[in-house]
Amino acid sequence: MGAVIDVQAVHKRFGAIKALDGVSLSVEQGEFFALLGPNGAGKTTLINIIAGLTRATSGSARVMGYDVVADYRLARRALGVVPQELVFDPFFTVRETLRIQSGYYGLARNDDWIDEVMHHLDLADKADRNMRALSGGMKRRVLVAQALVHKPPVIVLDEPTAGVDVELRQGLWNFVRRLNRDGHTIVLTTHYLEEAETLCSRIAMLKQGRIVALDTTANLLSTVSGRYLKLKLAPDQLPANLHPLLAGEDQGRFVLALPDYGSLETVLATLREARIQILDLELAQPDLEEVFVTIMNRE
Repeated sequence: MGAVIDVQAVHKRFGAIKALDGVSLSVEQGEFFALLGPNGAGKTTLINIIAGLTRATSGSARVMGYDVVADYRLARRALGVVPQELVFDPFFTVRETLRIQSGYYGLARNDDWIDEVMHHLDLADKADRNMRALSGGMKRRVLVAQALVHKPPVIVLDEPTAGVDVELRQGLWNFVRRLNRDGHTIVLTTHYLEEAETLCSRIAMLKQGRIVALDTTANLLSTVSGRYLKLKLAPDQLPANLHPLLAGEDQGRFVLALPDYGSLETVLATLREARIQILDLELAQPDLEEVFVTIMNRE
């Protein structure tokens, strides 16, 4: 197991604008890795440097050990990128588009894999449809298929589910999970933080061109203290000695902030002693969105 993406001290300027300010990170073989940040944080610029589409002002980037500048062909062949923008040629069908993409990588007889990719992305019935006749969601599926057509070991998904319906999103993630289980390394950028929390084992957060957090998902979630107990009670009153824990109300439920899990039993014992019945109980954990907002406001 080694780093399949290795970025060292990458700076990128566009005139007076500093898009990346000394970014260093590595992604290990077989990881499902998230790159998160607000608009303008530098995520797409970093992806473009890794893909060889933009050249860093200074620093280096490698894919599967190949320098993205000096060994461009080998580095690019190891990578499949799903871009954020919908880019397509309106004059070809879906199958023709994927065959042409295969040809860029010297793959002359690739129809079996093309058929498999189209099947998993629910494109099989659109194979002979012209690209310009497809909906935005279908065009995005074709972009995913294009990135996978040469079976790259590393797949970068830049906002792959933007503007995509829920059903496609589920189908896409099932397919990408399968690719990850088969050994492909996945790098994801997304504004749907619940996707990153569910799918990714490690996360880097970018702000103004710098990495402000880089850790496992579990460790990042543990940095935000906060366990909330939501209670609907009968009678609808909270014992006085629980008032210090009261953080607010939510749809007729008392919201208590718990310092630790041990305090849950104290709350339950207090309610039993006061002969107050629990009609509904929910224990809420901090989520990645809360972590993200905390880190972005702190840095």
